[in-house]
Amino acid sequence: MRPWSFQIPFIIVTLCAFLLRDAAPESSSAYLQLSPTVKAVLYSPDAGVKARVAVVNMREDGNRLSDIACIELVKRGFYVLCMNGRSDNNEALDFWNDLPLDVATGVKYLRETVKASKILLYGGSGGAPLMTFYQNVAQNGPSVCQGAKKLIPCNNDLAGLPPADGIILRDAHPGTAVNTLRSINPSVQRDDKPDRIDAALDPFSAKNGFNATDPSSYSREFKERYFKTQAARMNRLVDAALAKLHSIEAGKSYYKDDDAFVIHKSESGRLSEMDLTVHAGTVKPHKLLKNDGTIVTEIIKSVRVADSKNPERAKSFHEGSKLLTVKSFLGTRAIRAKHSLDDIDYCSNNNSTPCHLQKITVPILILAMGGHYFLRDNEIHYEVSASADKEYIVIEGASHGIRPCKACETTPDQYSNTVKNTFDYVQKWINARF
Repeated sequence: MRPWSFQIPFIIVTLCAFLLRDAAPESSSAYLQLSPTVKAVLYSPDAGVKARVAVVNMREDGNRLSDIACIELVKRGFYVLCMNGRSDNNEALDFWNDLPLDVATGVKYLRETVKASKILLYGGSGGAPLMTFYQNVAQNGPSVCQGAKKLIPCNNDLAGLPPADGIILRDAHPGTAVNTLRSINPSVQRDDKPDRIDAALDPFSAKNGFNATDPSSYSREFKERYFKTQAARMNRLVDAALAKLHSIEAGKSYYKDDDAFVIHKSESGRLSEMDLTVHAGTVKPHKLLKNDGTIVTEIIKSVRVADSKNPERAKSFHEGSKLLTVKSFLGTRAIRAKHSLDDIDYCSNNNSTPCHLQKITVPILILAMGGHYFLRDNEIHYEVSASADKEYIVIEGASHGIRPCKACETTPDQYSNTVKNTFDYVQKWINARF
């Protein structure tokens, strides 16, 4: 073991203390090794505050130890347990069906050690499919993540997960598998030859509607072919991975446990980043929390700007491709579909926010960020949610990470209050229920 490895917990605690300089002066943080696979930081409010509610914050493979939600929620009088699970910062090791066991470690700690009376799950971005997966299984048992239709069914070791009392979703995406589906470049004709493309489906061709300086404008016919071919390519990748998995399980592969799985041009094909008419906003009127703190109800259009850097990313292995394993692809990033926007078999993968929300009954708050492209997805999440106590609100001008979308502004500081507005609203929602 390297000598400096013993210093890691100290470094993390020091870093968290530094980050908490902006939190309430009385707040404190402590690094915790909750299990061999889970490290966490517990953010505790002032000892004089009789905190009853604790929040668990975790994402599948991202670092949440110093996430903005940890700092903002502890300011408002809540315990916050910010966790990293077994696959943090390594998507190739993201074996999805194991992650609820890591979340359970945090829930049990808050219940048994912190003595929290109410525990809420906070799922930001990719944390949403994880937290909804956890709660669905905790409420209804492992049968909800098993069956022949699942590409990789879960095991019975998920039985007995302690359920939470509510869920907060921040700009939730519909699932890592759906994100992958919508991001792959469908012009690739052979998955082992990324340079062989169908020019008629090239999203970076001006002939097809691409614009390198302004929002692109693809024809309706092009978009329909594009979305259907994205689904066709995903199905092709799924079939190839399943063939490899069956070979491994039959003992016919050199490797007996897993194998590498590369997806070329998997990160730069999302049309909604280039054409702002794709997932432009909500379909129905919903609440919009404006920068001045007022709330209006209307059909909401995203204020995001177009991204013209995708052609550069497409030619980068690090930014434009995925290096996974057969099992991490099938368990986390594979899904069956016929159309990447409107005809997805959401429940073919356990990494699926809309699939799980259909069976979750605890109170749920769904927050979408007005400067990003998940407004319609979160509207769908609201529509399919089985909870009798559900709420959907959009934060005007917020980037995906809650902070102001500066590129979206037409006047200076137009969206300056996104962080305050978001967490003040979360605080109000929690206090009204718990």
